[in-house]
Amino acid sequence: MKRIIYTSLLAAALIIQACNKDDDPAVIPADNPDDNSSEVVEQIDTVSKYLVAKMNIETENGAAVNGKEKADYVACTITIESEKEEWNATLTGRIRGRGNSSWKWYDKKPYRIKLDEKSKILGLRSNKDWNLLANYRDATDLMNTFVFELGTLAGLSYTNSTRYVEITLNGDYIGLYQLTETIEAAKDRVNIDKDNGIILSLDADDGPDLSPDATDNFWSSIYYMPCCVKNPDKPTAAQVKTVMDEFEKLEYAVYQHDYNEFADIADVDAFINYLLIQEFVYNVEVAAPRSIYLYKDVSQKWSFGPLWDFDAGYDFDWGSMYTGHNFFMSYKELVLGTDPKTHEGGYSYVPEFFTDMFRSKEFVQHVQSNWLDLADLIPQAWENALKYDIADALERDLKRWPIDKSPSSETKKMETWITNRTNYMNTVVGGY
Repeated sequence: MKRIIYTSLLAAALIIQACNKDDDPAVIPADNPDDNSSEVVEQIDTVSKYLVAKMNIETENGAAVNGKEKADYVACTITIESEKEEWNATLTGRIRGRGNSSWKWYDKKPYRIKLDEKSKILGLRSNKDWNLLANYRDATDLMNTFVFELGTLAGLSYTNSTRYVEITLNGDYIGLYQLTETIEAAKDRVNIDKDNGIILSLDADDGPDLSPDATDNFWSSIYYMPCCVKNPDKPTAAQVKTVMDEFEKLEYAVYQHDYNEFADIADVDAFINYLLIQEFVYNVEVAAPRSIYLYKDVSQKWSFGPLWDFDAGYDFDWGSMYTGHNFFMSYKELVLGTDPKTHEGGYSYVPEFFTDMFRSKEFVQHVQSNWLDLADLIPQAWENALKYDIADALERDLKRWPIDKSPSSETKKMETWITNRTNYMNTVVGGY
């Protein structure tokens, strides 16, 4: 009965959102003399985050932004215009490219900004470092946003925020971008000790194979995964060795697949919800692996996240990765498989680090329980994603970067895919 209810809610939420977009949510004027409560202010802030701001970036002497390494930063002035006046700002800082395949393959480039001084850009918590995601192959521009909304509702700590901005760079309109936080140790980001806390990335691009000259990466000792130390920043050899040793303990707990032993060293709910979201959106980068993050504070358990990089999920057709934007081909593809411990029905080369715990019956029961809770949140996450008022901006973006897809049609496909995927995952998870 529970599964029937939440599937119906998803359909209802999507219909209501489509029919009543102009009425949801109502904005209470900030200068309303009859109600100056904090609840009113919070409602206004919530509404404002769904609007698209304008961002004008002027580099020093009109210099081009041609590289994505730290040495390639270019000084710039950033002007932000928002319908919420308090969010208007003129800032100084530096800009460079960012990303791997998204920087290399596509004309619409992603960027990273480092401000001279910390700023609460568009109401987000104050920091110097920000990402501008191009989302070029995602015609909906909602794939990352939906996951961020779902992760937030699921209580995954330090899940990224979303703000949308239309950017003009040196007088050239370069389209719609998703502004979000960088993944780093900071009070307003991943709140761990900057000197001794750990942020670890499992990523082939940053690992020893593709970055052999780096001093901050290593192969994990048990599952032989490519690892890169993201915190401490610029780690010493001794700090890298400490991270290796700490991660080996986690790997060994997974290898033993003893539920209680694993629970002593890791946040089980975070691990499960992180994996379920990856599987739900069919993020094949778990198999590489790429863009998989874990963190650990001093004397604390390992946790999983922040969630990152989902524009290659949703059954993306990798055969058209250079020229196509084909998603949502099937809702029945799986990464972990119908039986994760044997990889049956999934990717045979997914690291067993993500699947060996499924050899524990108690762990599987925990997964099944968490899925029911997570699935209940999917309608709200999708409704929240649809609230971002990006339709007009997407049309302008499409004129600047023409692709062979209609944003509105692709959004409807995504909606249908999410509904079908939810129903399919009921069967898959129930059968673990």
